[in-house]
Amino acid sequence: EAINKGDTSTVVKLQSAIKFNGGGHVNHSIFWKNLAPIHEGGGEPPKGSLGWAIDTQFGSLEALIQRVNAEGAALQGSGWVWLALDKELKKLSVETTAN
Repeated sequence: EAINKGDTSTVVKLQSAIKFNGGGHVNHSIFWKNLAPIHEGGGEPPKGSLGWAIDTQFGSLEALIQRVNAEGAALQGSGWVWLALDKELKKLSVETTAN
C-alpha cells in the first residue's frame, strides 16, 4: 500500500520488518523441511562430495552437529547458524547471522 501511494518514508520504515519476517519465513521453511522424516520429504544425511567434505573438515556429521549446536547456543537473542561454502577457499564453514 505504501509503495502504491508513493509513501517512501513508510516503505523505508517497513523494510526492516519485511526483511525480518520474510527472511524468517524462508529460513523456517528450509529448516522444517530438512528436519522432516525422510518418508515425509525431509533430508537424508549428506552423501557424496558434501558428506566427504563434512567428514574431512569437521571429523564427522555428529561433530558438525555439535559445532552448529554450540554456535547456536552462543547466539544472543535470535539468529541462525548456517553451513556455508567459501567458494574462494573451497571449504565449508559454520557461520551465524543475527535475527
